Amino acid sequence: MVGTIGRESGQVRLRVVKHTDGKTLERHVAQFTTATARVNTDEWLGYNHMAREHVTVNPGIHEWARDDDGDGIREVHTNTAEGMWTGLRNFLRPFRGVHKKHLAGYVAMHEHAVNLKKISPALISALVQSH
Repeated sequence: MVGTIGRESGQVRLRVVKHTDGKTLERHVAQFTTATARVNTDEWLGYNHMAREHVTVNPGIHEWARDDDGDGIREVHTNTAEGMWTGLRNFLRPFRGVHKKHLAGYVAMHEHAVNLKKISPALISALVQSH
């Protein structure tokens, strides 16, 4: 599984993939983020070649969040994404196991439910204008 979540938009994109290597992650990030997006990750090596501004936290040294600009707000963290994965796990739990053949469908239902909560008049306007 790979996923992204917009800090400002709250929009989630989750995909079931065969591999979670660097190339797969790069494609996912390129497809579902803007060119100016900053990617926050942990220190896993698969993230090293992102074609986006990239900042990391290092859980291996108990660094969960960091304040890079000194304003007192720890803006570098992966808590939003960790919460997204917890939400997916909690969504899947009542099914007591999902066959991998059907996993993508369940993941799509969860993604849709999360994104539906973020629909605003501005989003509807942007969708209408794009067609």
